[in-house]
Amino acid sequence: MKNETKSIEPNIADLANGWLKSYKLDYKLEQESLNSEIDKALSDYFTKNGGVGANRPDAKLLLKDKNLNFYPVLIEYKGYKDKLVKLDNDGQVENRNAKNEPNLKNINSYAVNGAVHYANALLHHTSYTDIIAIGMTGYKDEFGKIQHQIGVYYVSKSNLGAGQKVGDFSDFSFLAPKNFDAFIEKVKTLHLSQEEIDKLKEQREKEIDASLVKLNNDIYQNEKGLGENDRVYLVAASIIATLGIPGKVAPLEKSDLKSSTEKGNTDGEIIVRKIKAFLDEKEIPAEKKDFILRTLQNTLTTENINKIENGESQLKRVFTKIVDDLGIYYKIGLTTDFTGKLFNEMYGWLGFSQDKLNDVVLTPSYVASFLVKLARVNKDSYVWDFATGSAGLLVAAMNEMLKDAKETITSPEQLNQKQVEIKARQLLGLELLPSVYMLAILNMILMGDGSSNILNKDSLTDFEGNYAFGKTNDKFPADAFVLNPPYSAKGNGMNFVEKALGMMNRGYAAIIIQNSAGSGKAKEYTTKILEKHTLLASIKMPIDLFIGKSSVQTNVYVFKVNEKHQKGDIVKFIDFSNDGYTRTNRKKASNNLRDTDRAKERYEEVVDLVRFGRSKLSIFTEKEYYEGTIDPKNGTDWNQTAPIDTVPTLQDFKKTVSDYLAWEVSNILKSQNKGDNLGK
Repeated sequence: MKNETKSIEPNIADLANGWLKSYKLDYKLEQESLNSEIDKALSDYFTKNGGVGANRPDAKLLLKDKNLNFYPVLIEYKGYKDKLVKLDNDGQVENRNAKNEPNLKNINSYAVNGAVHYANALLHHTSYTDIIAIGMTGYKDEFGKIQHQIGVYYVSKSNLGAGQKVGDFSDFSFLAPKNFDAFIEKVKTLHLSQEEIDKLKEQREKEIDASLVKLNNDIYQNEKGLGENDRVYLVAASIIATLGIPGKVAPLEKSDLKSSTEKGNTDGEIIVRKIKAFLDEKEIPAEKKDFILRTLQNTLTTENINKIENGESQLKRVFTKIVDDLGIYYKIGLTTDFTGKLFNEMYGWLGFSQDKLNDVVLTPSYVASFLVKLARVNKDSYVWDFATGSAGLLVAAMNEMLKDAKETITSPEQLNQKQVEIKARQLLGLELLPSVYMLAILNMILMGDGSSNILNKDSLTDFEGNYAFGKTNDKFPADAFVLNPPYSAKGNGMNFVEKALGMMNRGYAAIIIQNSAGSGKAKEYTTKILEKHTLLASIKMPIDLFIGKSSVQTNVYVFKVNEKHQKGDIVKFIDFSNDGYTRTNRKKASNNLRDTDRAKERYEEVVDLVRFGRSKLSIFTEKEYYEGTIDPKNGTDWNQTAPIDTVPTLQDFKKTVSDYLAWEVSNILKSQNKGDNLGK
């Protein structure tokens, strides 16, 4: 008979809990309550088997450091030799599989993986942002002695819930009151490199995509009677209501919605009150606050959505789905165009005509970041966007500005002041469509609130260049302009470019636009633009950049503002048709964008080529990079390519002769072989 190794988990639990008892710590075992918030989070989160309702760490504590900050500690025990932790190829706790689905096998089988899973339940459903996840396993050696291993991981908002190993420990004495402060000091020194953060963000963004597809498909299939705008507003309302403000506004819980028919206490009215409390504390300007409340209220208080069926309103059901599917992603503070992803997913399921759909296509986050870098955005820039959409370009600009501030300002106090200044004073966006405007505001609220100067106005006819709130008599001193215009606008959207650049005194601009704008369709605008501004670069983008949304050929045009284009000015023409990404358009695919040929390096190289010229050629060659001139009075010659030299060289002649001789010899040998075979 096969001799199966028995788990010694009871022995491991007994050993570890004995340590906790000896340190006089108030620990709770599997079935015991720690506090209602943590208990509820563990109950609401999906379980280690993929269901709901039974996440039970083997032991749990709530410890306080000298600064009176609380840290939940979640402990999972196993009883086998090799079941401490399962890591992926990047050294991260592997709780997701290749399809970005929960890896239930790892979560179930490995102690650390299980503990990190529980910690993510708290990140998702509680106000705790810093959690200690501990896994412990062991076995009996040939002498019957217990050999144990311990894994201690810090799971937090700062590492996007992935977890970081704190160090090596042989017992739990780091949790003892006399040692805990020193342990927390060690935790605070943990830092991820920018590369590690970028990888984690990429992973989380893929998870967001999968969650949004699932959520939208669910609402689309199962929740009848909700129009496209209703769905957008419901997501915005649910997220704002559950954000909360520490010490001032409690996040709305699913249990707060009672599905009551009592006047003033319907689910919709409860959500509206919570949103109002949030906006009041955020000191959102009255005009903007009234607009947000009025818009969301129209959807939240309708009779149908609050009607009770089987003891539950449709609103509560949809609210629950949104919080369960998306909660963790906005609570851990991802610096991504969250609502842009949401918008593209929502509108992907709608019955728009193709033309209308083309007009609401939003910029992918990596392209938004590309435009921001081409516009030379830094911590001191003032950035605006005249067709803001979900504010993806402004989010990318804000990220770049905050990153630059963090890298160059060494005083924590000055850095904090600069971060506030960037969000409140250095970004401005205009969006005409109310549903999209709502997403732009939500996006900026999620980013820590750069929504101050997002305007629901027509940038062409209703904007004079002033701040929207606060110093409304002051001009916004824009020195960086980024844009992905609606292509149905005049000149493919070049009318926005002419207006914006004409209101700037200095700086740079980067726009992505249908390339026919530069080859004749927008001639009346392109010639006017060159009378005042310089075209620095014309970059041909991949044809499938907006796959599934639009199939137009786009170019990125880069300008230097307020310096007339001279006939001899060099323009850098770059063929960026191969940007290193492979795109597919499968609705159920876990990842429709794959880096198959050094995509990140290619984007960086193009930014360098635009700024510094051909000395930066590395991946690209002079077949893709060409420096030429345009006629400023022409306006149709913006999409040039490197000329092909058709004059044959001596080398070409030698190769042709060589190829011909090789062909001749081959034929002679073939005919000889044929003759030999016939003679046999």
